[in-house]
Amino acid sequence: MSAREVVITGIGLTTPLGKNVDENMNNITAMKTGIGHYPLDGLPDYLQYYAQVKEYALPQDLPPKQEGQMKFLNRGAILGFCSSCEAVSSLREKISEVPPGRRAIYVASGNFTKVGYDFMYPALKDSSDSTWQTVDQAKLNNAALNKVSPFFLLESLSNNLFSFLSAYVEFMGPNTSLASLSPYGGNALELAYRSIKQNKADIALAVGYGNWITEIPLYELEGLGILSKCKSGVHSYKPFDKNRDGFIPGEGGAAILLASADAAKQWGANIFGKITGVENCIEFPSNQRLGVPEKVIKRNIELVMNETDCGIDDLACIIPHGSGTPKGDKSELRSIMDTLGNKKSDIPICGLKPYTGHIGAASDIAEVIYGIHAVKKKTVPATLNFHETEKEFSELRISNSPQPCNKDRFLSISYGVGGQSSSVIVEVS
Repeated sequence: MSAREVVITGIGLTTPLGKNVDENMNNITAMKTGIGHYPLDGLPDYLQYYAQVKEYALPQDLPPKQEGQMKFLNRGAILGFCSSCEAVSSLREKISEVPPGRRAIYVASGNFTKVGYDFMYPALKDSSDSTWQTVDQAKLNNAALNKVSPFFLLESLSNNLFSFLSAYVEFMGPNTSLASLSPYGGNALELAYRSIKQNKADIALAVGYGNWITEIPLYELEGLGILSKCKSGVHSYKPFDKNRDGFIPGEGGAAILLASADAAKQWGANIFGKITGVENCIEFPSNQRLGVPEKVIKRNIELVMNETDCGIDDLACIIPHGSGTPKGDKSELRSIMDTLGNKKSDIPICGLKPYTGHIGAASDIAEVIYGIHAVKKKTVPATLNFHETEKEFSELRISNSPQPCNKDRFLSISYGVGGQSSSVIVEVS
């Protein structure tokens, strides 16, 4: 690995908190949530609460050919595209000076809009009886012709945004499209970081997007037992709280533009921070089953802190995954307790997903951006809806109010199914 430094030169956000970075940061500061109530008669509460993007901003300079191709992008991909455009907007002229083969791009999608033939739902709804047990075939044929998009198959492809975005910004260097759950946003950021660190690219774009708010994905997530029952309405998403019962899903996109430090300084670019290290690993459950290990992120934290030669006292805050599930949060907090040792009460910890809902691969990247803002403002955001954790974790600094911080580095962590995890340490400029 070369000694090249990798810096963050562009950021973009399109989430339920706002259509750009400024709106997101203002609403984080105001302790607002993007989770809303969308009443539907006769349906359980968990189907009536989610975080939806109300507004997004498409670029005004789309070439006519690409404007026509927008119809192939599903909802999540459009949100990822908007955040990517914001991330590169201030450096478009400088980017054009970099050979396309030295521009890397990595896109992580966690989009489940088309899971379970969701595109057929409007037609099935029109042609079924009230119990959904009988389907009128003639009505189904007519409804399918009128209500099912002929582009449903193209919209379901996970790499649509990757190809569309690559053509739009002309990033033709090292690349891939990742399609899975957390921590794939973190993995995309790691690949972008390493492509510059290994001198395979001079700039790299990492993008994450997700959309989990339509009926079929909600049913599927509930079947896994990881959604909140939403008994406290929009305040039900409670990471690390002893009464947590799962997460509330959302939708959104997030993007980070990385560059070599030399190039960024030569351009006079605004540098948000420096990535000092990224690591990933898999922690297998002791019973060899597909579940949450007892300390899911412990080894990952140790790896990234060793890589960066960062000590506990160097951290302004820790931003864990904070899914809000009983087992998942407990596993994370045990990992952090072991890592902090006798410093348990010194480092602020915050869970950020109650602001946006869980937005899949976008959450991993969005939380890095929120962390940059927090450290720059010397204020760690409140963990919304948090009241009290289990006695085992009572020494940890988790709060439902903003907390001061005075260091310039933070640790952000994501984990997913099967014990996968990814972590990054960022030094804020």
